[in-house]
Amino acid sequence: MKKTKIIAVIVVLAALFISGNSIFTVAENEYAAVTQFGKIQYIVSEAGASFKVPFIQTVRKIPKELRLYDINQSDVITSDKKSMIADDYILWRITDPVKFAQTLNYSIGSAEDRSSVAAYNATKNVISSMTQDEIIMARGTKLTEMITQNANAAIGEYGIEIVKTEIKLLDLPDDNKEAVYERMVSERNNIAASYTAEGKSEAQKIMNQTDKNVSVMLAEAKMQAAVLEASGESEYMKKLAEAYNDESKADFYTYIRSLDALKNSLQGENKTIILDKDSAIARLFYQ
Repeated sequence: MKKTKIIAVIVVLAALFISGNSIFTVAENEYAAVTQFGKIQYIVSEAGASFKVPFIQTVRKIPKELRLYDINQSDVITSDKKSMIADDYILWRITDPVKFAQTLNYSIGSAEDRSSVAAYNATKNVISSMTQDEIIMARGTKLTEMITQNANAAIGEYGIEIVKTEIKLLDLPDDNKEAVYERMVSERNNIAASYTAEGKSEAQKIMNQTDKNVSVMLAEAKMQAAVLEASGESEYMKKLAEAYNDESKADFYTYIRSLDALKNSLQGENKTIILDKDSAIARLFYQ
């Protein structure tokens, strides 16, 4: 009985030892590479418990989460030969654990070195292809996307990806910062002066066109007034002719027109008028 109990205990301990060497767990933020004699057999990417062949197969954990790496600031030269200072950091992760293990031998430090070199070279390449003014205009998302895309082209073989290359600082060296600022102010003033000149030119064109339109409208109005005046004068002469052609009204209109003529001749304070007895007005009153 004692031997049986001892054997049972040994069997249980052996089972526990074997199961302990065959079961492993994988966290949410990691991959597990199962290797046999140094060669990767398969990758476990789902979190939870998994199995391996005990004593023969081993497990290497590889981080899956997004990682941050700060790059030292460096001098870069624009296409118009202007010096600038760039200070970047990168967000990177492992996307292919097999390539990562085979090319970088599971080394996070090596991955950070390769990523930082790729980001540094991408920053220099992108900035060297643009003028200083173009870089200033592209600062932000556009410039970040250009550098990130350029950097990823150089590290795909290592099974890693640069999610973002963010520029913390992109500035001018202190020795030429003031000169560049003055030049930028001068250029902006020139642009403002150009816009002002264009605005004045456009305003003058509008004023000239308006004056032309007003002149045309006045000319048309005067022409219409002249037509109306001529029409009125014609109607007046017509009515006058009709009046004089009627003997019953001719004397009356002659009398009225003579009074109008007499009234118009009375000018100034002296209202005395001397008429010749043979004048038409005198004969009118005598009659």
